Amino acid sequence: MKRNVALSLPNLLTYGRILAVPAVAFCFYFEGTTPRWIALGIFIVAAITDFFDGYLARAWQQQSALGRMLDPIADKLLVSVSLLMLAADGTIGGWSLVAAIIILCREILVSGLREFLAELQVSVPVTKLAKWKTTVQLVAIAFLLAGPAGDTIFPYTTLTGLIALWLAATLTLYTGYDYFRAGIGHLITE
Repeated sequence: MKRNVALSLPNLLTYGRILAVPAVAFCFYFEGTTPRWIALGIFIVAAITDFFDGYLARAWQQQSALGRMLDPIADKLLVSVSLLMLAADGTIGGWSLVAAIIILCREILVSGLREFLAELQVSVPVTKLAKWKTTVQLVAIAFLLAGPAGDTIFPYTTLTGLIALWLAATLTLYTGYDYFRAGIGHLITE
């Protein structure tokens, strides 16, 4: 791999998103509202890079196999670790854990399906609804990261995050079904 591809700005943004994952998790090991605001700030910057790495790669014609591989991994790491930390600290609890489980299961199932279909040289493009699903997930997680700290400013911060999480889980089920339906023909013929 060429050095300039590995160090292109779109790939650097993706690396940054991956590095943001342990930074967000680290914030949960401290008490008070300040670590929640720091986690939220890191998460927002990371979420914004999700848009810009792909946009810049296409605009500057710097798309690479490395970027195509790492981008979805970075997204899944950021979402999964954030959901796990929010569940661990009790921000997501009770029946809302079901929404988080739906999201995590879909991410794993779709990743496995994509990997299998890639071996068959079948591409399953990302739909606009799947992009909306990702956006709703990121918004839900952002509200939940603010959680108790945000509730002191806007009393419905956590509730808004939980409602958005259920909306994201619903979109997750639908888009997961779309991926499965697109790939089932290839699975049956094998």
